[in-house]
Parts: sequence; C-alpha cells; structure tokens
Amino acid sequence: MTQASLSDFEMDSGHALVAAIASGRISAREACDAAIARIERLDATLNAVVVRDFDRAREQAAMRDRQRAQGDRLPLLGLPMTVKESFDVAGLPTTWGLPPFRDFRPKKDALAVERLKAAGAVILGKTNVAPSLADWQSTNPVYGRTVNPHDPSRGPGGSSGGSAAALASGMVALECGSDIGGSIRVPAAFCGVFGLKPSFGLVPSQGHVFPGTDGAEVDLAVVGPLALNVVDLEIALGVLAGAGSMDSVAWRADPPAPKVRGLADCRLLVLDTHPRARTDAVIRDALEGLCRNASRAGADIARESALLPDLGIAHDDYVAMLTAIVTRGAPDVEKVLSAHEWFDLLDKQIRLRRQWQALFERFDAVVAPTFGTVAYPHIDLPDMASTTLMIDGEATPYGAQLAWPGVATFANLPATSAPIGCTPDRLPIGVQVIGPFLQDRTTISIAGWLSALQAD
Repeated sequence: MTQASLSDFEMDSGHALVAAIASGRISAREACDAAIARIERLDATLNAVVVRDFDRAREQAAMRDRQRAQGDRLPLLGLPMTVKESFDVAGLPTTWGLPPFRDFRPKKDALAVERLKAAGAVILGKTNVAPSLADWQSTNPVYGRTVNPHDPSRGPGGSSGGSAAALASGMVALECGSDIGGSIRVPAAFCGVFGLKPSFGLVPSQGHVFPGTDGAEVDLAVVGPLALNVVDLEIALGVLAGAGSMDSVAWRADPPAPKVRGLADCRLLVLDTHPRARTDAVIRDALEGLCRNASRAGADIARESALLPDLGIAHDDYVAMLTAIVTRGAPDVEKVLSAHEWFDLLDKQIRLRRQWQALFERFDAVVAPTFGTVAYPHIDLPDMASTTLMIDGEATPYGAQLAWPGVATFANLPATSAPIGCTPDRLPIGVQVIGPFLQDRTTISIAGWLSALQAD
C-alpha cells in the first residue's frame, strides 16, 4: 500500500485500523508515518499536537510490527494516537500549560500511558490544554491557542481541547484525557466526538498530577478516553480500567456489560434545564428532537422525576469541594474549608450517591446537556467569576456552566458525551449520557444509539 493511499486510511475507526495491521494489510510503521503526515499537514492551523515525539513513535511502530510477526494480537496493536499534555510521558515535557514547568520532564510514564503502550498503542505526542487544566478553552502561554476544527474563530473546549481537536480533524482515532469539571465531555461536545468520564476510581490517575508533585489521587478527578466512535471508546476503557499499582495485587476492575440491549429497552430521563445555569435554545431544541426520535425507536422517555436529586443543592456542594481541590497549595489562598467541613461534604456526597442509586432503579440513564452552549468564540484571559457567555441573547455567568458537568462529577457517576447533531452553521451539539456507578459500558452503548439517531 502506498503512502498516499494511507494518508486518510480508516482514521474514523481505530479498531478497523488495528484489524488492518493485524491482518497484514498495512504495517504499524506505515500507519504511524501516515498519522505523522496528517499532523504535519493539518496541525499548522489547529495547534492541537503541541508536543511531538515522532522519532520514538516510529521506533514503537517498528516494535509493534515485530510483535505482530511473532503472533501478538493486542487490542491497540499498532494504533497511532496522542495523549493530553498533562499525562507524564518519560522524557517529554509535562507543563499543564504553565511556563515555570517548561523544562520539567518526568522519567516515568503515567500509568494510563503504560497501559496504552502495553495494549500496543504508538504514542505520537501530546495535545494542548488549558493552563492548570482550569478552563473550557485550550490556550496557554507555553503552547498558544488551539482552535476548533469546525470553526477556527471558536475554541475546541478544554481542558482536553487539543485531544478533541486532534480527533475531529482526523489526525488520530483515539485520545486519552482527564475530567474534573467537564474537561473530557465539553471538548467532545464542542468538536463532535465521543468522550467518557469514567466512574470515579475506575481508571487510576497515577502520573497525571500537577508537575513535580507525587501524592494522593485527587477526589472527583478521572482519566478517560476520547474517540470517534463508541466501539473505540469501549476498547479503550477495557485497556485503561483497573486497579492502581498499589492495589493490583488484590483486585481488578471488570466493568459489567451494558444492562440494556438496544434503545427499545432503554428507560431514559431527559433534562434540559438546570437551576444554576442557563441552557441555549439550540441545545434544548436538539434534545427535544432527540426525545422524539428515541421515542419512535421504542425508548421510554421521561422529562421529569420526583426521584431526581436537588440539582441546585448538589451543585453548590460540588463547587465547594472542587474549590478546595483546585486551590490546594496555591499561593495567597486562604484555606477554604476546615477538615470538619470537608467531611461534611463527603457525607453529602454519599447521600447524593444513594439518591442517584434509587433513581437508577427506575431509569437506565439520564440524558442532559454537556454544556449550556455550543463552541463559543475565543475569550482572552477568561475569569470564572466575571466573564460572561451569551445564551439566548443574554449575558450569563461563564463559571455557572460548571453545573452541567457537575451533575455526574460530584456523584462519581460515569458520563459519556455524544454528538447528536449540528447547529444551522454546522457547529456540533453534544449531550452527556449519565448512568449508574460502574455502569460505564451502559452509558457508552446508549450514547452510541442516541448519536446514531441524529436529532431532527
């Protein structure tokens, strides 16, 4: 096969590319070179793959070809992919978009990167992030601005924005990101791809820590995949899920199979309003169309339930916990919570989780906006407290949009972001499918079925 015919070979399907390599139709080295050529051709205008490791990637690909020749059949064997800049990759910079860490180069791969490599992936480099992973854009003083492949005047989301842009532009078929405030789900929605925020604790975050630190894993924060289809998302979850290194001697993770067999089996609660954040009419209309189509396909659709926890109270508690987490160790920041207040929040969190457990005895999943708007024009130096977003013609608080990602985050629930259509000017519209704790595969399956409907 020639390089020219490889240039766009099945990049909408990582599993198809892995199958082609396994069958010998193409080599891992050819697939690697084709992906590198795509990045070199496309990324000058996007600025998504900001750390490139092409020489070592070619060495990895050659090794994958040797493995294939020896009969190895790994789930990601030969697949070229990228990872979010915030993951440690031995020898590459991990800056989190912060200039003081330009020269920080860890000596060990993050555990997620180790698992991807052990499954046969070829790591091409790392993708752009928001500074400190703390924005829904991916612009920072180290690497500059990443733009949305659908409209360069708008952002790709954040903080895993480079990840989603690399996927949506066809440079790679699989990515690995992280999420504490929508950092996987929002970029996926803005760029029209799929992204999974796993159940808390299902995928260990070792090696995904603030540069130069090494301590306890962060409450609420998760590591998860982004992909162009749900098959690749599920394969990646199987690779990434599992006990951390200190726990692996005693237990392993085995997320159950989806508890529904098709959309006609699904009982869905669909939300389009939140007491703490506005939601644009274009997203509400898309959800209404999705409800109609899902109902025609046989799904049992409800628009309200007395079992739904109080989203406003839950959001306030989520913000309190998140604020304590993200300000820890920051200079000139007073302690925002006492130890007793922290434990009070943990009590509220577990009571909330019980409420969600009761709701999921009636419903298989909750479908909700991922964010209150589609991808918005670039904002220079946004401030969560003072910046505004235009929603239905009115200026609304930027930081309030934490509400939609927080629905799943504070309760430790899995949530899969899925594209369900586009605005009239072709900007992607995404929703999140939220499911019971550890029923990640259920959310992935339902997300795939709903995305296939494409709302009216």
